[in-house]
Formats: sequence, C-alpha cells, structure tokens
Amino acid sequence: MSLIPATILTGFLGSGKTTLLKRVLAEAHGQKIAVIENEFGEENIDSDILVSDTQEQIIQMSNGCICCTIREDLRATLRDLAEKKRKGELDFDRVVIETTGVADPGPVAQTFFMDDEVAESYLLDSILTLVDAKHAATQLNERQEARRQVGFADQIFISKTDLVPAEEVDALMHRLKHMNPRAPQKAVHFGEVALSEVFDLRGFNLNAKLDIDPDFLKEEDHDHDDHVHGEHCNHPSHDHGGGHHHHHDDDVKSFVFKSDRAFDPAKLEDFLGAIVNIYGPRMLRYKGVLNMKGTDRKVIFQGVHQLMGSDLGPAWAEGEQRSSKMVFIGIDLPKDIFLQGMEQSLV
Repeated sequence: MSLIPATILTGFLGSGKTTLLKRVLAEAHGQKIAVIENEFGEENIDSDILVSDTQEQIIQMSNGCICCTIREDLRATLRDLAEKKRKGELDFDRVVIETTGVADPGPVAQTFFMDDEVAESYLLDSILTLVDAKHAATQLNERQEARRQVGFADQIFISKTDLVPAEEVDALMHRLKHMNPRAPQKAVHFGEVALSEVFDLRGFNLNAKLDIDPDFLKEEDHDHDDHVHGEHCNHPSHDHGGGHHHHHDDDVKSFVFKSDRAFDPAKLEDFLGAIVNIYGPRMLRYKGVLNMKGTDRKVIFQGVHQLMGSDLGPAWAEGEQRSSKMVFIGIDLPKDIFLQGMEQSLV
C-alpha cells in the first residue's frame, strides 16, 4: 500500500484554520480526506458541519471525507485510521491534522518520524500555517507559539488581509520572510485556496527544491542584530511609531550558510550531532543542499528539532558550480557558533 500523505494545519486562534478546513471538507474535489482534529480546538468543526452530540469518533461526510477527533494521542489515532484503511473499513486518500491554536507543530511533525508504525503508513507532506493579518503583529510580538508556527511552516497563508491597509500586509510579509525565508506566502480570502496549494507540496520531501532567494539575506543589509537603518530605509515595517516591533526583535529568526568548498562528511556529522544535542528544541526547521566530498550527487539535508536526515539528490550537472546552501530557522540560535562550526566542517 502506498504511503498516505499527511498535512499539518496550524495557525493561531482565529486565523481561519476551521474556515479553510470546512472548505476542504465540503467541496466536491473528488478526494477523500480524513481530518484529525485536536479536541481542545477552540471551535470544533463538527458543531458546524456535523451533528455535535455524536459519541462516534469517526464520522463519514457526504462527499466521502472523514472527520475524527483525537480523544487519545495522535499516534493511536493515526494507527487506527491506517489499520481501518488497510482492512477496507474506511476509504480515504490523505490526512489533514488540525492542531490547536496554541500548539507547537514540532511534536506533531516528529510523530511521523519517531513512530515506526506511523512512518510505515504515512508520508508527512507539509506544515501549513495560517496567519491572521489583523492580529498578527500583536500575536507575533506576544506569543512565542505564534512565532514558532511561522518558523515551522512550509507554506504560509495570510488571512483577513482585506481588513488591514496594504502597507501593513506588506510589513507583515516582510517580517514573516525574515522569520522563515523558505515558506512561500499567499494572501487568502475566506479560506478560498486552490487545493493544489494545500496538498502535495512535498515540504518534507528531502528532494524538494530549496526555495530560498539566495540574495534575500544579504550580509550587508539584514545580518546584524545591531544594524541601524539609515534614512534610505523606508520600509513600512521600520517606520511605525511607538509599540511596533522591528523584525529583529523576533526570537524566531533564520540565517543561511553558503560555501563553494565541499564538506567533510565526518566533520559535518559530528558538528550537527553536537549542536542538535544542545540546541535541538530551539531548532525549528533546517534544510539544505550540500556539496559533500566523495559523492557526485547533491546531498539533500533536513531536520526538525532533534531529528535530521539526508538523502542523495540528483547529480551535479556538467559545469555546475558545486556549492552548499543551508538554512537554519530557530529560536535565538547563536548564529556565529553555527556558521563557524559549518565553516570548520568543510574540507
């Protein structure tokens, strides 16, 4: 049986997760989707679409979708669904897990790698994060969970952009990009998103291409936390008065390591093993395409918290510049230690 793709849907309270899910569940898209809801959710989908007084944990929808709530742990629910699918008791093509608004998606993502039974049945496709444009600034300033959700994202959907001025949306996008440069951002209206932007994104596929604009984190511009913006810097996120937080105040930040020299595999493994031991819980996502000594293929590397893995990617093309690029997204990570360690792991 082929692996069942799974999507994690996260976002702060009121960001529109349920609206998006309702649309995905109710639409005639011909896909059979199983939705797993954390029961502590602020608004249960069931109350709107389904009969709310049911004791049944798994409910079939009219368009073939399935909705179930987690009353025990996620692993048990995932195993249960996979087993029912194997036995032919349930028919579904994919799973969407809606986390509670204050959840850290990290442990949910890790379930797919740490539990052998789950790993044998499912493929984690991506983490989608919804951000509410109207309340994002306050939430990102005040709540670390909101910042972590951004750091984990493979794709960011920004809702309620029609309720705020364009320059505020622009400033928000600028800020999110600094926190997580690898997640594409899209403004959405009332959960109206094409399913192609929700499913099969391959955010966790190690061979997925690394979407980071190489010039985005230019050394001279956004590299220093003590960097002072001169008069020429009139970006909307810098010129708000009073309580507006400059994006450098976010504890979730990203930085990129680049080099044209090859890595020594043993040195790199030792270094990454050491930093993951110390900083693992604060390392949200890290991903890279690496040039390793001893192989003619690109090495695709990725990690979540303490878990990391690598795959051999395509061969370096004839005449292609062999270089490494790795992005780290995390909470207050000591950039200089990371960059220096990576540098020292080169041949």
